[in-house]
Formats: sequence, structure tokens, C-alpha cells
Amino acid sequence: MKTYDLIIIGSGGGSKLRPAGDLGKKVAIIEKDDLGGTCLNRGCIPSKMLIHTAEVADEIRNAHKYDIDNDTNFKVNFEELTTRVTESVSKTSHSIGDYYEKHKNVDYYHGTAKFIENKVIEINGEQLTAEKIFISVGTRARIPEIEGLRDTPFMTSTEALRLRKQPKKLLVLGGGYVAAELGYFYGAVGTEVEFIVRSTMLKGEDGEIAEEFTKVFGERFKLHLGHSPTKIQYENDEFIVTSEDKEGNTHELRADALLNATGIVPNTDTLDLENTDIALNARGYIIVDDNLQTNIPGIYALGDCLGRYFFRHSVNFEGEYLMRTLYTKPSKEKIDYPPMPHAVFSNPQIAGVGKTEEELKEEGIHYIVGKNPYSKSAMGGDAWMSEHGFCKLLFDRVSRKLLGAHIIGKESSNMIHGLIMAMTMEATLDDLLKMIYIHPALPEVVRNAARNARDSF
Repeated sequence: MKTYDLIIIGSGGGSKLRPAGDLGKKVAIIEKDDLGGTCLNRGCIPSKMLIHTAEVADEIRNAHKYDIDNDTNFKVNFEELTTRVTESVSKTSHSIGDYYEKHKNVDYYHGTAKFIENKVIEINGEQLTAEKIFISVGTRARIPEIEGLRDTPFMTSTEALRLRKQPKKLLVLGGGYVAAELGYFYGAVGTEVEFIVRSTMLKGEDGEIAEEFTKVFGERFKLHLGHSPTKIQYENDEFIVTSEDKEGNTHELRADALLNATGIVPNTDTLDLENTDIALNARGYIIVDDNLQTNIPGIYALGDCLGRYFFRHSVNFEGEYLMRTLYTKPSKEKIDYPPMPHAVFSNPQIAGVGKTEEELKEEGIHYIVGKNPYSKSAMGGDAWMSEHGFCKLLFDRVSRKLLGAHIIGKESSNMIHGLIMAMTMEATLDDLLKMIYIHPALPEVVRNAARNARDSF
């Protein structure tokens, strides 16, 4: 049996613990897929590379709006695009392996980790143990129990990001952020796209944000809301999806491609945790304490497999916390999450941080709303001629602190950062109004929303 100072299972967010090797610790890193985790290989990075092309295509398509004569018959070289993106992320992934190979204190194991007992792991026929073990195995696409689905060549996000032949028509199962982002990409580069959604689009967002997104998105794509798929067939290179709406009516849709984006499940079931005493919740996510330690001393977990947040920036925060409190500046400080932001890179783009209005109502908090549309700003209205999009700010009625901020519209993932800082610093409405905003930059939309909130007090 090989003994290490620490074993890291999962090379995505778990890689934040790798610098322990620079401190002289003996490190084992185990990865069953490509190095770099979901974000690099099957998520954030390749999807945003593809979506940027979609955004450029939309700019060309809409150039006439700004008095530019454009050829609407331009062609996206789909195979060249997806090949470039795939080769780029693969090169980065391979470079991680090259680094590990050269590091004298890091051993890399490619394969699936299996627990033999609490602190003993088997990998490729070898047994490993360590003083500390870090589980960062992430999640994977959930495959719903729909009759016939598993017998068809459907895609998850993994395959959709690396597809070489562009489909003529794509059916998307789901209405979450993966569905909204990848469905938008395919639609923007020329594929006909329809969505089959059991409830509503982006139901986790603030209600008004989700409503605006659904309205704008639905003007471009056909949304079958309130439809539950009941049967899926694949005949003669064509998917046939049967669904039932809320009234019990049956519908049949056909396409040459199908993307399943109906949620995720944790990869904890790959670890043989039944051979350990590690506690899981009812959904299979790992239970940890305020130091991210499981119920087994010396075994920690971080990232998506906790079921707390599902972002690369959140697991980076957790990994950096563990690296600091266990190795660089040992302490018993509890993890303290600052306001956790998110973004949906679709069109329209969405970004948010803090509470939604629905959450404030449920918690009985008295609040004030300040809203302002993009169209009522010099950049958003005069320059961009925006037809949709707004900023929504939520303030505590008593303390005037910013409790939540939500933006829908172009550049919202960049716009939100000033509001992330404001929430992190526990800023008030008055703090936002003290600032001088560059004129005529887009953040004047935020200023105007704050002014509108002030007028509501």
C-alpha cells in the first residue's frame, strides 16, 4: 500500500489542493476522465468558446439595426468551430498532465477511485492511503426515466460540446441553464431548436427575470412549456419525442438530434462509499461540517458533490479555503461563503447575486425594489437600441442594505460584479448612490435602478 500526505479524487476544483506538493507534501491525484474536470472539458470553457461564436453570429445577423449592410446568408463553419474548441481544451488538459509528471511530489493516477474502507482507496489494482483525502468528484447529467430514451443516441452536454456534424433540428429536454446556453448556441449558428420543458424556463431565477427571459427567448425559439416527455423513439436517423401537456393532450415532435439537459446527479455512486462510513444525504450528496470535513476525520469534500453550489468559482473558493486552513495558514476557521453570484450565458444573458424577490417574500423580509430597463440609459437605449433587459435591485426596507441584484440583458455577467462587491461589503442603497458612474457606460442602468429604489422609500 502506498502512503501519501493527501489524496485528491477529482482534478477539477480538487486541483486547488495540488499546491500542497510545493510545500513538500506527497500528493496523489486521481482522475477518471480528462484532467481539468467538468469546467475545462465538458462545461464552462468549451461552452463559452462556442457561445462567443454564437454571439458574433448574432451581431452580424443584426448589423442592419445599426445601419450596416450585412449578408444574412453568412455561414458558420460548424465542424471547424467545434474541432478548434475541442483541440484547445484538450491541449490545456494535456498540459496539466505534463506538469504533474514533472512534479516530484505529485503522482497522477488515471482511473476510477474505489474506497476499500474509510481511508483506503483502490485505483488500477493499487491501494493508496493518506492522512487526508479530498473528494471532488463533481456531478454528471441526470438521465430521466423516459420510455425509450436510453435506447437512443441522445446527447448530454458532453457530446453536444464536441459534436462535429451540425444537426438541422435539435430538440432540447429541459429548461435550466445548460439547456438555455447550449440551445442558444445551436440556434444562433443555424440549427432549428425547440425546447420541451416540464415547467418553466430557468425556474430558479428571480420570477421577473425568468419571465423576461421566457418572453424574449420564446420570440426566437419554440418553447413547449408544461410538457412532460412520455416516450422517445429513434427511427431512420430521426428522434420522435412524444409528450403530454398540462391538459393531457399528446404531442409528437421530430428532429435529427436530441439534447438531454434535465438536471444533474452526483458522481458519489462511483466511489463505492458503501465500504465506508461517509454520510450522504437523500440525494447522494456528501454531508460535511463547517470545515468541509465529512463525518470521518481527515476526509473532506468540496465542489458539486456537496450539492451546495454548482459553479467552478464556488469550488475554487472551497479549495482555496481548504488549502489555506489546512496547509499554508493552518487554522480552525469555519468556511464563510460570501454572496455567491451566478450567470447564464444565453441570449438574453442573465446574472444575479443574493436573494430573489420570491425568497424575500417567503422569509417575511420587508424590502424595496428598484428597477430600470436597459432602454432608459444612454448606452442601452440610444447606442444599443435595446428592446429588452433590465436591472432589478432588492434592498432591506429598514437597514437599506442590498439584499439581491439581478440583471437580464447584454453584458449582465460583467455588469453584476459591482453589485457582487456591494453585497460582499454589505453596502446600502446610499453607498450605491454615492458613486460616480461613468457616462454613458452601461452601469448607469444600475444607478438608475438604485435611484428608483430611493424614490420608493
